[in-house]
Amino acid sequence: MSFFNTGKYATVRLNIEPHCRRMEVPAGTWIKCKECGRTLYADQLEQNLNVCPHCGNHLAMTANKRIELITDPDSFEEMDAGMHSTDPLEFVDSQPYPKRLSSSEKKTGMNEAVVCGKAALNGRKYMLGVMDFRFMGASMGSVVGEKITRMLERAADEKCPAVIVSASGGARMQEGILSLMQMAKTCAAVERLHAARQSFIVIMTHPTYGGVTASFASLGDVIFAEPKAMIGFAGPRVIQETTNSKLPEGFQTAEFLLEKGMIDRVIERKNLRRELSLSLEYLS
Repeated sequence: MSFFNTGKYATVRLNIEPHCRRMEVPAGTWIKCKECGRTLYADQLEQNLNVCPHCGNHLAMTANKRIELITDPDSFEEMDAGMHSTDPLEFVDSQPYPKRLSSSEKKTGMNEAVVCGKAALNGRKYMLGVMDFRFMGASMGSVVGEKITRMLERAADEKCPAVIVSASGGARMQEGILSLMQMAKTCAAVERLHAARQSFIVIMTHPTYGGVTASFASLGDVIFAEPKAMIGFAGPRVIQETTNSKLPEGFQTAEFLLEKGMIDRVIERKNLRRELSLSLEYLS
């Protein structure tokens, strides 16, 4: 012990110049892939269509980025952009519904969880609706249901195809029965589109659940899905605990549903534009 008490060792203080101190990295510069755990440079990830270059995991995309992916430049004309949700039930859980809406609007810069409008792809016109999971989990309330219904009805009136990119946690609980009514309303709009002999294409992305899966998202003439997208009504854990049984491997993934015949194709994001263009041409 005397060795450590000899006083031969001293504490050295380092004077670090301000310019040598650790730099702060701006938020959002790096994104971690939840599938493989790799840390990805955000700009490079965006250039790769938000697909992990290491494992192929398809990360979430904003509605605006999806619109850019599957439309001709400057062809998209948004409809019903000014529609906002109200609070007819005066719903309060951990916080009032209006506060949740305001928070999502500030976070996303959107009025609601879906963007609808007129579009064109390789010069072929169609109606487009794109859901954005960042806005309250893209839950379907009265405004979401109304915007989708109007988009489908305009497609029927103007005799052009309709495309919806789905992503949702299901019905919006803050609107209660008013939210559930949107399931029947959107299904009726799909039927009017079919009565007008126009095609309806659905692109399911991760995750698509609840009342969205149980309504318009399952009624496409052609249903595509992105790789490994989780699709269903109730989630796997709820089903497993309710039925007290072990679920099959890959249950509710896009690949599992393709095998069972619920969807038509699993398409990588880099191929989606070409495949959608071919489908619109073939179904016209």
